[in-house]
Amino acid sequence: MDKLRRVLSGQEENEELGLTAQVFDASTLSYSTRVKWFVICFAGGILCSILGTALLFVPNGIKLFAVFYTLGNVAALSSTCFLMGPIKQLKRMFEKTRLIATLVMLLCFALTLCAVFWWHKKGLAIIFCILQFLAMTWYSISYIPFARDAVMKCFTTCLS
Repeated sequence: MDKLRRVLSGQEENEELGLTAQVFDASTLSYSTRVKWFVICFAGGILCSILGTALLFVPNGIKLFAVFYTLGNVAALSSTCFLMGPIKQLKRMFEKTRLIATLVMLLCFALTLCAVFWWHKKGLAIIFCILQFLAMTWYSISYIPFARDAVMKCFTTCLS
């Protein structure tokens, strides 16, 4: 359990933390506090996404859907800042293995809101929400060793 705490807090044995990382690291919070806020933020994100999906079926609910769904994904994504700290989170988000998924995800967040508020294209907003989901899923499974390879193998097996 101690090793898990060290990894999640960014204090791996082989890693030396600089002054900047120490200042912005989440280590000033206790482990239990960080886990509690992770759960609160992640659950809030899921709740917003579900609420947004439910609001899609009310008249003119596409704007509320886009806002709540995007806000839910942003909250779920930022919940990991409580576990590993914001600096380490950003470094991991923009690692080579996650760079494309991160950029697509962030771009879809912005494009979803643009489609609904400035361009007034409901269908486009839904397409961007679907792309948000796919990018967020691809980003999330990048943290599981060999998960992307397994998904790609299943996908190619299903297609052939």
